[in-house]
This record gives sequence, C-alpha cells and structure tokens, in this order.
Amino acid sequence: MDLDLRKLRYFVAVAEELHFGRAAERLHIAQPVLSRQIRALEHELRAQLFSRDRRTTGLTAAGEQLLADAGPLLAAAEAAQRRVARAALGGPGTFTVGFMPGLIVTGAVREFSGRHQGLSVEVVRTGWDDQTEAIRDGRVDVGYVRMPLDARGLDMCELMTEPRVAVLPADHRYAGKPSLGIADLAGEHLLQDPDAVPEWRDVAQELRTDAPAPVPAFRTVEEKLENVAAGRGVVVLPLSTASYYTRPDVTHVELSDIGPNRVCLAWDGSRHDPLVEEFVSVALAHRPPVPHGLPRE
Repeated sequence: MDLDLRKLRYFVAVAEELHFGRAAERLHIAQPVLSRQIRALEHELRAQLFSRDRRTTGLTAAGEQLLADAGPLLAAAEAAQRRVARAALGGPGTFTVGFMPGLIVTGAVREFSGRHQGLSVEVVRTGWDDQTEAIRDGRVDVGYVRMPLDARGLDMCELMTEPRVAVLPADHRYAGKPSLGIADLAGEHLLQDPDAVPEWRDVAQELRTDAPAPVPAFRTVEEKLENVAAGRGVVVLPLSTASYYTRPDVTHVELSDIGPNRVCLAWDGSRHDPLVEEFVSVALAHRPPVPHGLPRE
C-alpha cells in the first residue's frame, strides 16, 4: 500500500487542531470531504486514528504514532520537490548553508565557494524552531545546529562546544559577577522553554506553584533580549550568541555548573550527495570560532 501524502496532510491538520471543522477551514475544504478522506486513510491503514464523540476529538495510539512519523515524511517530500524544481531551472546549481544565531561560518563557506566557482553558495539564518525543519524540507542542504534537537533522519558531526551564560538586565543584582550557579536563578522567571534548560527546570521556584507561568512564545533572540532588558525575566544562551547580540541594557554571566552547548553540522541522512560530504570535511577544517578565546572542549 502506498501512503497518500494528500491524505497525510489532511490527517496532520486534524491531529494538530483536534477539531474537524477548524482543520477543514485551515485546509480550505468542506468538512464532509475532510471526514471522508480521514475515514479512507483509516481504512487504508487498517487502524483507527481518532477517538471521536459529539464533543471531543482525540488521537488514538495509532494516531499518535502516525503524527510522529508524518512530519519527516512530508518534509522529505517537500525537500524532493524543492530539489527537482531547482534542477529544472538549469544554470548554476545552488548549495545552501543554514546557521544558528551567533555562529560564524564564513571560513567554511568561503573555502567551499572557492572550490566550486560555478556553484552559488548561499547562507540562511535559522532559529530554534526551524533549525532541523529547514534541513528536512530542503530549504538548506546542511545546517549548523545547536543541541538539543530532534535528530530523527539526520546525520550529524560535532564541531565545537561552548559555555552557556545567563543573560540579565544590566542593572540586575547579579550583573558583574564572575560566574553564577544555576541555583542562583531558581527565583528568576525564564523567558524560554524550560525544556531548553533542564538544569533550571529542576530548581525553579515558579514551576513549583499550582499555576506555573506559561512558556513564552518568543521566536527570536532579539525578542528575548528585549524582554530581558525590560526586566521581565532572564534567558540562558550559548556564549557566542550572547556575545554577538551585545547591547548596553543587558549583560551576561557565565554559568559554572551546567553543561556546555554543543554545535553540530547536520544534514539529511537519506541523501547521498558528494557536495554535502565535501562540505562536511570543509566544516570540520573550519570550525566556528569559540568566543573570547575560550579553549575548545
């Protein structure tokens, strides 16, 4: 049986909305059509994907499994479409490198460009929310990524590690200290997903209350720093990111007792592209510089 990607996209919309009406509006199709497509998909898979009654829609165990598998499948299909479309245009090829904020990838990009004069080598800034998605859906051929991440379907090699720092308002009581322990931040409000800083999550006072603060939805470093400067909380960032985004109303202090941030190069593990393999070797020879002369680990 071949899995119908159109039905799979319909399934993902319902699984994310958990409401057939809202999913139909999002897909711009009639609700009865969507319901028929989902029933057809369940018949093809011989599994019930949703538990439904008059009031609620939920995922069954089979539905949860399909949702976990659907993302990489759809991303791979989109990546193939992008690569075919680029090839159909003819002319010089394009090789795209993604990089996370604070990382300097100029050395590897210049070396690789010099080896391939007829190749257009482009760079794209990614963020925490799309650093792996950009690789899976074909927007970038390789990506400089920061751990932790969902590595399913990706091959990776580690390039460097660097300390993590607490970013604070410039007038914070801890500003100017040589270093802090994560326990010093137990009473602070974290302006990022606590799962990104599990060491803080383990000691945080605000997570011990009956009504913990909601997880902020800031998408960029700039948004986080604006809120730090406004005194709304703190963030924990890799040192290179904090150093890159220097501004007078915030400061950063190294955290002495949490693990470093790992920087890796990642690419689609299902691709066997000589250009990707060559860029990996170039990236290993031209690793991003560690800020402030700190030694590599």
